[in-house]
Amino acid sequence: MSLTFYYLFIFLLITTTLFQVWLTKRHIAHIQKNKNTVPIAFSKTISILDHKKAADYTIAKSHVGVIDLFIQAIFLYLLTLGGGINTITDIFSNSLNNELLIGSMVIISVMLISSLVDLPLSLYKTFNIDERFGFNRMTAQIFIIDLIKQSILSLLIGIPILLISLWIISNLGNFWWLWLWLFISIFNFSMLTIYPTYIAPFFNKFLPLKDKKLKAKIEKLLSKCGFKSGGLFVMNGSLRSNHGNAYFTGFGNSKRIVFFDTLLEKLSHKEIEAVLAHELGHFHHNHVKKRIILMFVISFIGLYILGILKDSSWFYLSLGVTQSDANGLLLFLLVSPLFIFFIKPLMAYYSRKNEFEADEYACKHASPQDLKISLIKLYRDNASTLTPDPLHSNFYDSHPPALERINTIDKI
Repeated sequence: MSLTFYYLFIFLLITTTLFQVWLTKRHIAHIQKNKNTVPIAFSKTISILDHKKAADYTIAKSHVGVIDLFIQAIFLYLLTLGGGINTITDIFSNSLNNELLIGSMVIISVMLISSLVDLPLSLYKTFNIDERFGFNRMTAQIFIIDLIKQSILSLLIGIPILLISLWIISNLGNFWWLWLWLFISIFNFSMLTIYPTYIAPFFNKFLPLKDKKLKAKIEKLLSKCGFKSGGLFVMNGSLRSNHGNAYFTGFGNSKRIVFFDTLLEKLSHKEIEAVLAHELGHFHHNHVKKRIILMFVISFIGLYILGILKDSSWFYLSLGVTQSDANGLLLFLLVSPLFIFFIKPLMAYYSRKNEFEADEYACKHASPQDLKISLIKLYRDNASTLTPDPLHSNFYDSHPPALERINTIDKI
């Protein structure tokens, strides 16, 4: 069994990496081919210069993405068959006596090393690509401060969660996976509630919306749609980027609507209403609740499978890792993406379906033309390509391609 799983792991590691590289190369070639012609649906609103900028921006990010794919594949191999996890385990086993602490430190160390591996490309994307295309407002000081804050939060939250999780695995018998699922579900649900109030302000400022006319229009729309929020807030997204966005965050009474200040600068009041109506469409169709339930179902299935694998010596032997509760959990987190990779299109399809439903709702409660114009402005200002490769888009994109989305709004 161990030899079979070994070959399956190697096969999936190579196949998924090369397949993603092939998809990315297709994506780049398709964008390059259509770079010099603006699609007819956008020809009156997006200039050829903006179209080329979006194409070049997407291509530049895609090239970096190819490098990242190879780095991640090599890193995963080095951690497993390359002996990386065993080396880290030995280091902490020689200095600590408590199994829970050893396991927690091994997992945290791997996550820390993973972050360090990601850091060079993250720096390059922010301070080279985004800078070159006029999107970056991040300074080196802000980048470092963000990094420190993220590290502090990860440790303050991560260490207790890991200790409790490993204790559950080690002490609650054959059904530990069910108890762990309950614990993680409660934790994730709690984070949805406390994130807007206590964690998000750690990184950004959230000020109440001051534009009285816009606020009155939004409140009227909210009342019409039967939505109660914990407030309307403006986030200083311009501190780090020129990209604009709006989103709902929180759950229950902690729900709040957040606008990037960059979005408010670029859209008219009617266009902002249309964007908000789209977000309300997600609320109306219970997309957030459905995704939470789906997340709980997936984690339930995943932990059930881990319950089978944890005490199976072939699982560790095939991946070249010393058997322990912590290493079982870590291996599952590292390796499982390879085994669910080819269901990504289903998840992407489901997400795009939700977007179409939200657009349809927005067209009923706001002006379809304003929604269309707002989306086109966001495509232009965020340099989103209008001509993605269809196969690449179907595999990855959580939102419909620009042309398909605009044509659907026109039909509505």
